[in-house]
Amino acid sequence: MQNELAGLRICLIGPIPPPAGGMANQTRQLKLLLEQEGAVVNMVAVNAPYQPAVIGKVPGLRAVFRLVPYLLALYRNIGNNDVCHLMANSGWSWHLFAAPAIWIAHWRKKPMVMNYRGGHAKQFFEGAWSVVGPSVRRCSAVVVPSAYLRRVFAEFATDAVVIPNVLEQKRFYPAADLNAKLTVIPVKPHLIVTRNLEAIYDIATAVRAFALLKTSLPQATLSVAGSGPEEHALKALCQELKISDSVHFLGRLDADQMAELYRSADLMLNTSLVDNSPNSVIEALACGIPVLTSNVGGIPDLVSDGVDAVLLPPGDATLFSQHAVEVLTNSRLRQQLVENGLAKTARFAWSSVSQALLHTYQTAISSRNQAGSQ
Repeated sequence: MQNELAGLRICLIGPIPPPAGGMANQTRQLKLLLEQEGAVVNMVAVNAPYQPAVIGKVPGLRAVFRLVPYLLALYRNIGNNDVCHLMANSGWSWHLFAAPAIWIAHWRKKPMVMNYRGGHAKQFFEGAWSVVGPSVRRCSAVVVPSAYLRRVFAEFATDAVVIPNVLEQKRFYPAADLNAKLTVIPVKPHLIVTRNLEAIYDIATAVRAFALLKTSLPQATLSVAGSGPEEHALKALCQELKISDSVHFLGRLDADQMAELYRSADLMLNTSLVDNSPNSVIEALACGIPVLTSNVGGIPDLVSDGVDAVLLPPGDATLFSQHAVEVLTNSRLRQQLVENGLAKTARFAWSSVSQALLHTYQTAISSRNQAGSQ
């Protein structure tokens, strides 16, 4: 593997931390892993720092000061690489950053591997495929992290290859005392939520479920790791439900802090209304934490109900509470979920993902060369 990736010149286009969101973390990690294999990675960040920094405080103007340098960086870098790898998303991010990268690669006759993410894909395509489709057709390959997104692309007559997100196994691993923890019922169970505080993640349902759970497990605590526009409303909800003393809002954590949070937990709640293939679910499983999650989007393709996670209808705080109590008070069930969850994470290892990526790069380069020779 190392010899086959060594020397390959890859233009990687996408967001990088900060802020440390899911796609930004995946982009940063992919760059590091490819470089460890010997690839030459030229990074073009869609969120590079503003120059000068004060421009970042001026709405409207800051868009121009980010977009123009981005387009220039694309033109300079794309032509010097063997293949381009684009981290793409829906909405304005597509129009401002993804589409220009695809067209510049097309004009410069370089193969483009478009790595599409995001749970809003179907709604976005339904409203904008007449604009999005021509750009997608200029890509040499389309990669998605879930079978759910592959089905969405198929609805628009586009083939996509499923390559899962990469799990940082050196960072996300079980606590040393995991086996001992699983044999006892936690007296003070620690629940966690690790999504941004945005409406689509419906953290209010997790808070309500936790309030109901407190009637059965009064010493339970909830940690909420993330930031976003819903923070004030969620804190107000905690006060209304009289659970503020048991709910801790931790803000945005870095990757190492997040891994430590997982290992300190007894259960993770994921109550999203829209989702694709959330890294947080896989990271929790890799740390040996049982997961209760809504069954939306690509999540049923990611985990199996009753096998390695518990899947529930979105928005139902009562069901989340009931199943949380069951998992926390049933050592055998908790151990089964954890063992199967740990086994599931093997497919997200770099050794597996890198093989699929290499094959996709080689296929994209070959198809672009054939197109150029015609």
